[in-house]
Amino acid sequence: MTTTVREIRWQDLEVLAGLEVELFGDEAWSLASWWSELAGRPRREYLLAEDEGGVIGYAGLDHGGEVSDVMTIAVLPRTRRTGLGRRLLEELVDRSVRAGAQRLLLEVREDNAAARKLYAARGFELLATRRGYYPDGRDALVLALDLTHEGTSA
Repeated sequence: MTTTVREIRWQDLEVLAGLEVELFGDEAWSLASWWSELAGRPRREYLLAEDEGGVIGYAGLDHGGEVSDVMTIAVLPRTRRTGLGRRLLEELVDRSVRAGAQRLLLEVREDNAAARKLYAARGFELLATRRGYYPDGRDALVLALDLTHEGTSA
């Protein structure tokens, strides 16, 4: 199957809001939240991955000058462990570098082992812990990736 990655359009938002509930339950972004995120362009940048079966993942960034923040990365269960999460993350890294960021930050649930493994493999390092950050009381780990050497030859 062919996977394409493109910019999210307003026509995608209802589908994304539905997928959010499937993937994140009580922590899902609402349709109104998605509209707000899309309205934040060009500072906010969102990508959608799709194949012949439809949406298979999405990801987003907030560009804040020297620092970009990963707002979300989500991969549907049917395409997990295929490299799609890594592909979306690399696209976010590339876009952050092109936007002039020197550091990429993200928050991840401390109990999300798969995501933590992906971020560690890419070189993200623990910056801080936000105790009780999520509605269920779980901690968020704040991770950072130094972008100052991205795109340069060694």
